Parts: sequence; C-alpha cells; structure tokens
Amino acid sequence: MLCVHDLMITRGTGDEQHQVLLPRLALGPGQVMAVTGESGCGKSTLLEALGLLLKPDQAGVFKLGAPAIDINRLLQQQNETRLAQIRARQLGFILQNGGLLPYLNVLDNIQLPRRILGLPPHNERLDKAIKTLKINRLIKKMPQALSIGERQRVACLRAIAHEPQLLLADEPTAALDPYSARNLFELFLEVVNASQLSALVVSHDWALVKEFGLPVLHAHSKPGESTFLLAND
Repeated sequence: MLCVHDLMITRGTGDEQHQVLLPRLALGPGQVMAVTGESGCGKSTLLEALGLLLKPDQAGVFKLGAPAIDINRLLQQQNETRLAQIRARQLGFILQNGGLLPYLNVLDNIQLPRRILGLPPHNERLDKAIKTLKINRLIKKMPQALSIGERQRVACLRAIAHEPQLLLADEPTAALDPYSARNLFELFLEVVNASQLSALVVSHDWALVKEFGLPVLHAHSKPGESTFLLAND
C-alpha cells in the first residue's frame, strides 16, 4: 500500500531549519505502524508529507496504493490536480480534535467524504464499522452533544468512510483519559484490520503502542535533523 525510500522534508530556515528524513518505509494491507519520538521532532511533518499536504524536498521512491501509483513522478511533474484526486480518494485523515463539522449531525459527518466523491452514502463495510465503533445510537446527534471520546470515534469512521488505502492519524487518543484511549485504540485497530487498510498512527502513548504490539517508526533526533527508523533497525 505504501513504499517510500529516501524521503526528506525541510522545515524552517537558518538556525530554525530542521530536516525530517525517512530512509525507508513499507506498509501492507491491514498493517498499522506507530510513529513515535519526542515533541518537535517532525512526526506531524512526516505525516503531512506522506499525506500529500506538504511537498518533500526529495524522494527516491514514493508509491501508494494497489496497483501502485508513482507519487514521486507526480510530484516532479507538479501535477497538483492528480495529487489532489489521490489525496481525496486514497487517503484518510484523523486529527487530534476530530475536526467534525459542527453544523452536520454524526451520520452526515461520516457520509460527507462519500458524497463529495459521488459514492453511495451507505455500503456494507461502513455499516459494519459503525456497529464496531458503537456509533449506532449517536448518528442523529450533533458534534457538540458528543463526548471527546465519541467525537474521536466518529472522526475515525469519517476517515475510513470512503474506503481509502492509507489512513494517517495524528495523536487520535491525545485528549482522552487512559481507559477511553485504550478502548478507542482497540476499536480503531479492529476496524483497520477488517477494512484491510494501511495505517500510520502518531502517538505519544508508548505504553499503549507496546501493549498492542505495533511496529514502531521512531525518530532519532539531533540538532537540526530527525531520522525515522524502524525500531529494530
């Protein structure tokens, strides 16, 4: 689903410049990998680049999906139209605060990506995910009537509603208490596995990552540079 070699992103200039390096990464269907490291090391920057929200300075290989799309070639061609299409169709995003639209109820928030892409509002996989994440009783509520944990579960559903191939989650459990965080993490992994997505999850909760036995892409930082390596590298 995702294959990357020699990715580099530079943020800032002068004394504030920081390079984020990813020598290699491969993710297959149903595989979830945690992204860890100290605050400010570039975890969110890495996710933005992999999510086609930020153009990398270089990429030896950058392929996404099955069949594989050569993202690197599209970046070199500056094909913004095609990149935007891929971002909308192949990628799903979960933010720390959920990012739900306050004027839409839960069901409309979940179905929004499908409607934008011209897909039918319902399908069997989405209906199953709604049950798995226990959203049935919430579908007519507005976001402001939900708890933080409920909003994050709805955000997870919205991110996978259009059946993307790669899911990118930036600290999805950061605002939750330990019990709610563990519960959401477990449900999240169940849905990802059932949908056979690939997923990268930025997390500061190293204990939770270890408990669920996720492979880890960890930032090794020094002044001006962070290199993300698999934990066993």
